[in-house]
Amino acid sequence: MWRLKIAEGGPWLNSGNDHIGRQTWEFDKNFGSKEEREAVDSAREEFHRNRFTIRHSSDIIARMQLAKENNFSFGINKGKDETAHVDLNQTTVSETLRKALNYFSAIQAHDGHWPGDFPGPLFTTATMIIVLYVTRSLNNTLSSEHVKEICRYLYNRQNVDGGWGLHAEGESSMLSTALNYTALRLLGQGVDDGPHMSMSKARKWIHDHGGVTMMPILGKVWLSVLGVFEWTGVNPIPPELFLLPSLIPFQPGNLWCHFRMAFIPMSYIYGKKFVGPATRLVISLRKELYIHPYKSIDWSRARKLCAKEDVYSPHTWIQDCLSDFLYTFGEPFLTLWPVSYMRNRALRQIAEFLKYEDENSQYICIGAVQKALSMLCCWIENTNSDAFKRHLARVADFLWVGEDGMKVRLCAGQLWDVAFAVQAILATNLAEEYESTLKKAHDFIKASQIMDNPSGDFSRMYRHISKGGWAFHVADQGWQAADCTAEAVKALLLLSKFSPHTTGDQMETRRVYNAVNVLLSLQALNLIKDLLSHSTSRSTPLHMHDTTILETNYNLIVSYMQNPNGGYGTWELARTNPWMENLNMTEIYSDIMVDYQYVECTSSAIQALALFREKHPGHRKDEINRCIKRAVDFIERLQNDDGSWFGSWGICFTYGTWFAIEGLCAVGQDYRSSTRIQKACKFLLSMQLRNGGWGESHLSSRTMEYTNLDGEKPHIVNTAWAMLALMKAGQVERDPIPLHKAARFIMSMQLRNGDFPQEVTFHSYG
Repeated sequence: MWRLKIAEGGPWLNSGNDHIGRQTWEFDKNFGSKEEREAVDSAREEFHRNRFTIRHSSDIIARMQLAKENNFSFGINKGKDETAHVDLNQTTVSETLRKALNYFSAIQAHDGHWPGDFPGPLFTTATMIIVLYVTRSLNNTLSSEHVKEICRYLYNRQNVDGGWGLHAEGESSMLSTALNYTALRLLGQGVDDGPHMSMSKARKWIHDHGGVTMMPILGKVWLSVLGVFEWTGVNPIPPELFLLPSLIPFQPGNLWCHFRMAFIPMSYIYGKKFVGPATRLVISLRKELYIHPYKSIDWSRARKLCAKEDVYSPHTWIQDCLSDFLYTFGEPFLTLWPVSYMRNRALRQIAEFLKYEDENSQYICIGAVQKALSMLCCWIENTNSDAFKRHLARVADFLWVGEDGMKVRLCAGQLWDVAFAVQAILATNLAEEYESTLKKAHDFIKASQIMDNPSGDFSRMYRHISKGGWAFHVADQGWQAADCTAEAVKALLLLSKFSPHTTGDQMETRRVYNAVNVLLSLQALNLIKDLLSHSTSRSTPLHMHDTTILETNYNLIVSYMQNPNGGYGTWELARTNPWMENLNMTEIYSDIMVDYQYVECTSSAIQALALFREKHPGHRKDEINRCIKRAVDFIERLQNDDGSWFGSWGICFTYGTWFAIEGLCAVGQDYRSSTRIQKACKFLLSMQLRNGGWGESHLSSRTMEYTNLDGEKPHIVNTAWAMLALMKAGQVERDPIPLHKAARFIMSMQLRNGDFPQEVTFHSYG
C-alpha cells in the first residue's frame, strides 16, 4: 500500500527549511491493515466505474492515512453511512461548521499544511516518462508499483472515444492522446493492451485524426526528442534569441516566466537537435503513430500541420512568415561555420541560465513541464553530473497517488491552501476550539516564507526580488507569487489579532515588512520611484550591474512603461508587450507570452496592504496608499457591463466577481456607496439557480460568457464563492433570503463525516 511522507528529505536533496511542505509517496507492501487496503481497492473501483461523470479524484488514499494519524475515524467500515448526506432538519450552521472543521483538522499534515492533488494538463505525466526513458533513468526511478499506478491513471483519464483531453474535462486532443499513448508504450504496455482495448482505441483516434504529424509544436518537440519525429518537421526555435539584448521585446527572458522557462530549454534542445537512442520500441512507434510510412513523410509540410482539436490559438500570418523564413534561410545559415559560433555561444549561455534556475529552485523548477525540459537539458550537458542526480531526486516531488492512480502533478499549492484555510477557520468564530490546527498552520506559513533573493546578479537572470515572499509551491522552489504573498500576509495579520495561546507566536515584524516590500515591488510605479531615489542619493552614476539595487534595472523601467495600470500579475512584472502574442507558437494556449494583470491577484494585494495599513499605519504610508489607489482603479476599470469580472485563475465570472468585491470592500466601498458593487451583486443574484446554488461551467473561460453546468446543476464551490461575495457586500442586511437558500444547499451536501463530496462536472465526453 502507498504511504504518504511529509517533510522528509533524502540523498541529493538540499533544503532551506527542513523540507517543510514536501510531499512524496513510497510503496510499502506491509503498510496498512487489511480493511484499509480493501477500502483503497474499493475507492479505485468506484472511481473507475464513474470516471466519465466524476472526473476528479478525492484524494481518498492520502486523507485516509492522515485521518488515521490524527486519530479520526475515516469511516472505512461504515460504507454508505459515512458518505450519506446529513439530515438538514436535524442540524444547525454551528454543527455543520464543527463537523467540517473536525474533518478538515483530521486531514492536516504534521507540518501544518493540507496535502492534495494539483493535476494540471494531462500531458505532463507523459513528458516526464519520455525524459526518464531517453536518459535511461526509467527503471532506476520508477518501480513496478509506480508503473502500475501510472498506467492506472492514464487509462482512467482516457475518454470514451479513445483519446485524452488537454485536461480532465477536455475533449480529446492530438497532443495528449499521442503523448499518453507513447508513455504507455514506454511503460511496457503492448499495442493491444489496456482495459476495453484502450491502446487500440487510442491508436485508432490518432489515425482517424491524421496521425501525429497533426500534433502541435510541443508534441512534435517531445516526439523528436524520443526519435519518433524528425527535427526537420518542427518550426524553428532558435536558441540565438537568447543572445539578444534585453531591450528587444522577444528576448526570451522578457516573456512570462512559465512560458520562458519552457521556451528557453526547448530552444536548447532544438539547437542541439537532440535525439534519444533508436531502440526497437522507438522504431515500432514510428509505425504505430502515423498513417503513412515514416520514410515517405514530407517533414517540411508536417511542421505546419495541427489537428483542429488542438488549435486554440491559431498561428498569425506574421508568425507563419517568420517561421518560413527561419526554416528556409535562417536555420541553414546559422548552422554553417563560422556563423555557427553564435549557436554554440547561445547554447553555452542557456546552459548557464538553466543551471542557475536549477540551483535556485533546488532542482524543483517552476513547474512540471519546465522540470522535465530542464532535467533533459541537464543530462544532455553532462550525463553523469551531480546536477542530474539532484534532478532525479526531485522527480518524487511531482508524483501524486490518488484513487485514480499516480500522476505527475503540475505543481502543488501548499501555501495557497494553508493561507485560505486559516482565513476560513478564523471566520467561523470557533478559532479557540481548533488551536492545534491553527498553530500548525501558522508555523507552516512562517516556515514557508522565502528568506533570500535569488543568488548573485539575479536581475541579469530575469528574476524578480523574492526575499519576504511566498511561493505557490514550497519555499525551496523560491518563485515568489504576488497573490500567494498577499494571502499569506492576510492570514498572518488576521492571526495576530488572536492570543498567541490560540494561534501561536506572531511572525517578526521585519519579516512582514519584507513581504510588503515584495508586494510593493510588484506594482511597477513603486520600483521606478525607488530607482529615482537611489539615483539622486548617490554621488556616482548608477550602473546597470550595481548589485545593491538589482531589482530596479532596465527591465523594470520597461515594465512600468509597458504596463502602468496599477494591476498585479502573478510572479513578476510584465517585461514585454501584448502584441508579442502574435508570435505565440504553442497553438494550444493563448495569452501566455506576457505576465498580465489579474483581478484576483490585484484584489489579494489590496486586501493584504489594507490590513497591513491598519496595523502599521506609519510604515511606507505614502507608497502603500498610492499602490492601493492604483490597484482599486485597475479593478474598477475591468468590470464588465453586466456587473461581473472575468476570473482567470478559477471558474470564472463567479470567481473574478468574488475577488473584485472583496478588494473594493477592503478599502471601504459598500453597496450603498458603490454603483459597481451594486451591479456586481445584481449580476450574482441573477445567476442564482432555483435550488439556491450557483453552478458555473469551465466553458465560461473559453466562451467568455457565463455558462451554467449542464442541466443547471449547482456546485458547492461556486455557491460558496458567490455567498462570500454577497455577504461581504452586505446582502444579509438587504435581503438575506438568497443567502439562506444558498446556505441550505451547501449544508444539504455535507457528508456525515463532515466532508463535502467531489462533485460531477456535468460535461459531455463522448
